[in-house]
Amino acid sequence: MTATPAPNPSFRQRFLAGDLLVGTFIKTPATHPVEILGQIGFEFVILDEEHAPWDRVTIDGALLAARASGTAGIVRVAEPTPSKILAVLDDGATGVMVPHVSSAAKAREIAAACRYRGGSRGFSNTTRAGGFGAVGLWDHVDRQDRSVTFIAMIEDPEALDDIDAIVATEGLDGVFIGRGDLTVALGAASMDAPEVRAACDVILAAASKAGKPVAVMVANPQEAAGFRERGATTFIVASDQGFMRQAASRLYGDMRALGA
Repeated sequence: MTATPAPNPSFRQRFLAGDLLVGTFIKTPATHPVEILGQIGFEFVILDEEHAPWDRVTIDGALLAARASGTAGIVRVAEPTPSKILAVLDDGATGVMVPHVSSAAKAREIAAACRYRGGSRGFSNTTRAGGFGAVGLWDHVDRQDRSVTFIAMIEDPEALDDIDAIVATEGLDGVFIGRGDLTVALGAASMDAPEVRAACDVILAAASKAGKPVAVMVANPQEAAGFRERGATTFIVASDQGFMRQAASRLYGDMRALGA
Protein backbone atom coordinates (compact mmCIF):
# COMPACT_ATOMS: atom_id res chain seq x y z
CA MET A 1 0.00 0.00 0.00
CA THR A 2 1.32 3.45 -0.91
CA ALA A 3 1.60 5.84 2.02
CA THR A 4 -0.03 9.23 1.80
CA PRO A 5 2.68 11.86 1.28
CA ALA A 6 3.19 14.55 3.88
CA PRO A 7 1.31 17.82 3.28
CA ASN A 8 3.17 20.67 1.66
CA PRO A 9 5.99 18.42 0.43
CA SER A 10 7.40 21.38 -1.48
CA PHE A 11 7.68 23.81 1.45
CA ARG A 12 11.43 23.28 1.81
CA GLN A 13 11.92 23.46 -1.94
CA ARG A 14 9.88 26.67 -2.13
CA PHE A 15 11.79 28.14 0.81
CA LEU A 16 15.14 27.29 -0.75
CA ALA A 17 13.99 28.62 -4.12
CA GLY A 18 13.21 32.01 -2.59
CA ASP A 19 9.46 31.94 -3.21
CA LEU A 20 7.40 34.53 -1.36
CA LEU A 21 6.06 32.70 1.72
CA VAL A 22 3.82 34.12 4.43
CA GLY A 23 3.34 32.62 7.88
CA THR A 24 2.46 33.49 11.45
CA PHE A 25 3.21 32.42 15.00
CA ILE A 26 0.73 30.29 16.92
CA LYS A 27 0.78 31.13 20.62
CA THR A 28 -2.40 29.35 21.70
CA PRO A 29 -1.84 25.62 22.35
CA ALA A 30 -4.88 24.48 20.40
CA THR A 31 -5.77 23.11 16.98
CA HIS A 32 -8.38 25.64 15.85
CA PRO A 33 -6.07 28.62 15.19
CA VAL A 34 -3.89 26.40 13.02
CA GLU A 35 -6.88 25.12 11.03
CA ILE A 36 -8.33 28.59 10.49
CA LEU A 37 -5.07 30.15 9.35
CA GLY A 38 -4.26 27.16 7.16
CA GLN A 39 -7.65 27.41 5.49
CA ILE A 40 -7.08 31.11 4.83
CA GLY A 41 -3.97 30.19 2.86
CA PHE A 42 -0.96 30.88 5.07
CA GLU A 43 1.93 28.84 3.68
CA PHE A 44 3.19 27.98 7.16
CA VAL A 45 2.54 28.40 10.85
CA ILE A 46 5.13 28.39 13.64
CA LEU A 47 4.12 26.73 16.89
CA ASP A 48 5.92 28.93 19.41
CA GLU A 49 7.11 26.57 22.11
CA GLU A 50 9.76 29.10 23.16
CA HIS A 51 7.34 31.80 24.30
CA ALA A 52 4.00 30.02 24.74
CA PRO A 53 2.70 27.09 26.87
CA TRP A 54 3.05 24.27 24.34
CA ASP A 55 3.86 20.68 25.34
CA ARG A 56 4.35 17.54 23.27
CA VAL A 57 0.67 16.57 23.33
CA THR A 58 -0.59 19.97 22.19
CA ILE A 59 2.18 20.21 19.58
CA ASP A 60 1.19 16.79 18.27
CA GLY A 61 -2.44 17.85 17.85
CA ALA A 62 -1.55 21.16 16.23
CA LEU A 63 0.76 19.45 13.71
CA LEU A 64 -2.13 17.17 12.77
CA ALA A 65 -4.29 20.28 12.30
CA ALA A 66 -1.59 21.77 10.07
CA ARG A 67 -1.67 18.68 7.87
CA ALA A 68 -5.46 18.73 7.76
CA SER A 69 -5.57 22.38 6.65
CA GLY A 70 -2.70 22.14 4.16
CA THR A 71 -0.20 24.43 5.85
CA ALA A 72 3.38 23.63 6.83
CA GLY A 73 3.83 23.18 10.58
CA ILE A 74 7.12 24.56 11.89
CA VAL A 75 8.00 24.35 15.58
CA ARG A 76 10.09 27.02 17.29
CA VAL A 77 11.61 24.70 19.85
CA ALA A 78 12.21 25.91 23.39
CA GLU A 79 15.43 23.91 23.66
CA PRO A 80 17.55 22.80 20.68
CA THR A 81 18.28 19.36 22.09
CA PRO A 82 18.39 16.29 19.84
CA SER A 83 15.52 14.72 21.81
CA LYS A 84 13.28 17.79 21.44
CA ILE A 85 14.01 18.08 17.72
CA LEU A 86 13.44 14.35 17.25
CA ALA A 87 10.08 14.55 19.04
CA VAL A 88 8.59 17.31 16.88
CA LEU A 89 9.94 15.86 13.63
CA ASP A 90 8.54 12.41 14.47
CA ASP A 91 5.21 14.07 15.25
CA GLY A 92 5.15 15.42 11.71
CA ALA A 93 6.67 18.90 11.86
CA THR A 94 7.76 20.26 8.50
CA GLY A 95 10.77 21.67 10.26
CA VAL A 96 12.20 23.52 13.23
CA MET A 97 13.06 27.11 13.92
CA VAL A 98 15.83 27.23 16.51
CA PRO A 99 16.51 30.28 18.70
CA HIS A 100 19.92 31.75 19.45
CA VAL A 101 22.07 29.96 16.89
CA SER A 102 25.15 32.02 17.67
CA SER A 103 27.94 29.84 16.27
CA ALA A 104 28.69 27.51 13.40
CA ALA A 105 29.34 24.72 15.90
CA LYS A 106 25.81 25.05 17.26
CA ALA A 107 24.38 25.17 13.74
CA ARG A 108 26.19 21.92 12.89
CA GLU A 109 24.84 20.18 16.00
CA ILE A 110 21.26 21.15 15.16
CA ALA A 111 21.62 20.24 11.49
CA ALA A 112 22.86 16.79 12.52
CA ALA A 113 19.83 16.32 14.78
CA CYS A 114 17.54 17.12 11.83
CA ARG A 115 19.08 14.67 9.33
CA TYR A 116 19.42 10.93 8.99
CA ARG A 117 22.09 10.70 6.28
CA GLY A 118 25.19 12.50 7.46
CA GLY A 119 23.45 13.34 10.72
CA SER A 120 22.41 11.76 13.97
CA ARG A 121 18.60 11.74 14.00
CA GLY A 122 17.23 8.70 15.78
CA PHE A 123 15.31 6.42 13.44
CA SER A 124 11.66 5.45 13.66
CA ASN A 125 9.14 5.13 10.86
CA THR A 126 6.27 4.12 13.15
CA THR A 127 5.45 7.79 13.73
CA ARG A 128 3.20 10.28 11.95
CA ALA A 129 6.23 11.35 9.93
CA GLY A 130 6.63 7.76 8.74
CA GLY A 131 2.97 7.11 8.09
CA PHE A 132 2.83 5.02 11.28
CA GLY A 133 4.91 2.34 9.62
CA ALA A 134 3.49 2.62 6.12
CA VAL A 135 6.71 4.14 4.74
CA GLY A 136 9.66 1.79 4.34
CA LEU A 137 12.92 2.38 6.18
CA TRP A 138 14.99 3.99 3.43
CA ASP A 139 12.00 5.71 1.81
CA HIS A 140 11.32 7.35 5.16
CA VAL A 141 14.96 8.39 5.52
CA ASP A 142 15.03 9.93 2.05
CA ARG A 143 11.65 11.65 2.36
CA GLN A 144 12.49 13.22 5.68
CA ASP A 145 15.94 14.36 4.61
CA ARG A 146 14.35 15.96 1.52
CA SER A 147 11.55 17.71 3.39
CA VAL A 148 12.67 18.66 6.90
CA THR A 149 13.53 22.36 7.11
CA PHE A 150 16.03 23.81 9.59
CA ILE A 151 15.81 27.57 10.11
CA ALA A 152 18.34 29.18 12.44
CA MET A 153 17.40 32.30 14.38
CA ILE A 154 20.17 34.88 14.27
CA GLU A 155 19.47 37.14 17.22
CA ASP A 156 22.70 37.51 19.18
CA PRO A 157 25.44 40.08 18.46
CA GLU A 158 28.11 37.37 18.76
CA ALA A 159 26.44 35.48 15.91
CA LEU A 160 27.38 38.33 13.59
CA ASP A 161 31.07 37.56 14.14
CA ASP A 162 30.55 34.00 12.87
CA ILE A 163 27.72 34.67 10.44
CA ASP A 164 29.48 33.53 7.24
CA ALA A 165 30.31 30.15 8.79
CA ILE A 166 26.83 29.80 10.30
CA VAL A 167 24.94 30.34 7.06
CA ALA A 168 27.35 28.07 5.16
CA THR A 169 26.57 25.14 7.49
CA GLU A 170 25.59 22.00 5.58
CA GLY A 171 22.03 21.09 6.45
CA LEU A 172 21.01 24.59 7.50
CA ASP A 173 18.30 25.68 5.09
CA GLY A 174 17.92 29.34 5.97
CA VAL A 175 17.93 31.96 8.70
CA PHE A 176 15.44 34.09 10.57
CA ILE A 177 16.51 37.57 11.65
CA GLY A 178 15.53 38.00 15.30
CA ARG A 179 15.24 41.77 15.37
CA GLY A 180 13.61 41.88 18.80
CA ASP A 181 16.44 40.11 20.58
CA LEU A 182 19.05 41.97 18.57
CA THR A 183 17.45 45.28 19.54
CA VAL A 184 17.50 44.40 23.24
CA ALA A 185 21.02 42.95 23.13
CA LEU A 186 22.37 46.01 21.33
CA GLY A 187 20.51 48.40 23.63
CA ALA A 188 18.98 50.06 20.59
CA ALA A 189 16.08 52.49 20.76
CA SER A 190 13.92 50.48 18.37
CA MET A 191 14.01 47.70 15.79
CA ASP A 192 14.49 50.40 13.15
CA ALA A 193 17.55 51.88 14.86
CA PRO A 194 20.69 52.21 12.70
CA GLU A 195 22.63 49.56 14.62
CA VAL A 196 19.82 47.02 14.21
CA ARG A 197 19.48 47.82 10.53
CA ALA A 198 23.24 47.38 10.13
CA ALA A 199 23.05 43.97 11.85
CA CYS A 200 20.24 42.95 9.51
CA ASP A 201 22.33 44.00 6.52
CA VAL A 202 25.23 41.83 7.72
CA ILE A 203 22.91 38.82 7.99
CA LEU A 204 21.25 39.47 4.64
CA ALA A 205 24.60 39.86 2.89
CA ALA A 206 25.99 36.64 4.38
CA ALA A 207 22.86 34.70 3.45
CA SER A 208 22.94 36.05 -0.08
CA LYS A 209 26.58 35.06 -0.44
CA ALA A 210 25.80 31.52 0.76
CA GLY A 211 22.62 31.26 -1.32
CA LYS A 212 20.42 30.76 1.75
CA PRO A 213 16.94 32.29 2.16
CA VAL A 214 16.09 34.79 4.89
CA ALA A 215 12.92 35.01 6.96
CA VAL A 216 11.92 38.01 9.03
CA MET A 217 8.96 39.12 11.12
CA VAL A 218 7.30 42.27 9.82
CA ALA A 219 4.55 44.57 11.01
CA ASN A 220 2.89 45.22 7.66
CA PRO A 221 3.20 44.79 3.87
CA GLN A 222 5.19 48.02 3.55
CA GLU A 223 7.87 46.76 5.91
CA ALA A 224 7.86 43.41 4.11
CA ALA A 225 8.39 45.18 0.78
CA GLY A 226 11.44 46.95 2.20
CA PHE A 227 12.96 43.72 3.43
CA ARG A 228 12.12 41.99 0.17
CA GLU A 229 14.12 44.62 -1.69
CA ARG A 230 17.03 43.81 0.63
CA GLY A 231 16.78 40.07 -0.03
CA ALA A 232 14.30 38.51 2.41
CA THR A 233 11.68 36.21 0.91
CA THR A 234 9.83 34.63 3.83
CA PHE A 235 7.70 36.75 6.12
CA ILE A 236 6.06 36.18 9.48
CA VAL A 237 3.20 38.48 10.39
CA ALA A 238 1.74 38.78 13.88
CA SER A 239 0.36 35.71 15.68
CA ASP A 240 -3.01 34.11 16.33
CA GLN A 241 -3.27 36.12 19.55
CA GLY A 242 -2.24 39.28 17.73
CA PHE A 243 -4.90 38.78 15.06
CA MET A 244 -7.57 38.23 17.73
CA ARG A 245 -6.50 41.27 19.73
CA GLN A 246 -6.39 43.54 16.68
CA ALA A 247 -9.80 42.46 15.35
CA ALA A 248 -11.43 42.49 18.79
CA SER A 249 -10.00 45.92 19.67
CA ARG A 250 -11.18 47.38 16.38
CA LEU A 251 -14.69 45.97 16.67
CA TYR A 252 -15.02 46.87 20.34
CA GLY A 253 -13.98 50.43 19.57
CA ASP A 254 -16.57 50.62 16.78
CA MET A 255 -19.27 49.31 19.08
CA ARG A 256 -18.38 51.74 21.91
CA ALA A 257 -18.54 54.58 19.39
CA LEU A 258 -22.30 53.98 19.14
CA GLY A 259 -22.70 55.56 22.55
CA ALA A 260 -20.50 58.54 21.87
